Amino acid sequence: MKEISAGGVVYRKRDGEISLLMIKDRFGKVTVAKGKQELGETLMQTAIREIEEETGIQGELGPLLEVVHYTYQHPIQQILIEKEVHYYLVKALTDQVTVQVEEIDAVQWLKPEAAWELHEQAGYENNRSVLRKALETLGIQVI
Repeated sequence: MKEISAGGVVYRKRDGEISLLMIKDRFGKVTVAKGKQELGETLMQTAIREIEEETGIQGELGPLLEVVHYTYQHPIQQILIEKEVHYYLVKALTDQVTVQVEEIDAVQWLKPEAAWELHEQAGYENNRSVLRKALETLGIQVI
């Protein structure tokens, strides 16, 4: 079975400083907003909808950063799912966060260096290159 999702690395710029919106999911991992594509939606519509549903942030879609592929075992049906996630860079148009408590434990704005460090400590390995590409696109160098 195949699942297609979309989401993005959300950023804002305030007083010349960039912050990234990072999520702590229900598994205790650090990640970015994403979710399943609904029937009739484009991937871009999915990314914007999922970001708003999970974080309350309205965003403006930027470039596609990366398409990530992985496989996981569905926790209830016990079948393997082929997952394809399209990640975009997304400029926040609002900054008031509203957490979708059913799926997320916390959402916070972090400086790029802190976001990278937190991801390195508790993030998903398959999001590493997505976050790196987002930072590079924003002109921020990472180690």
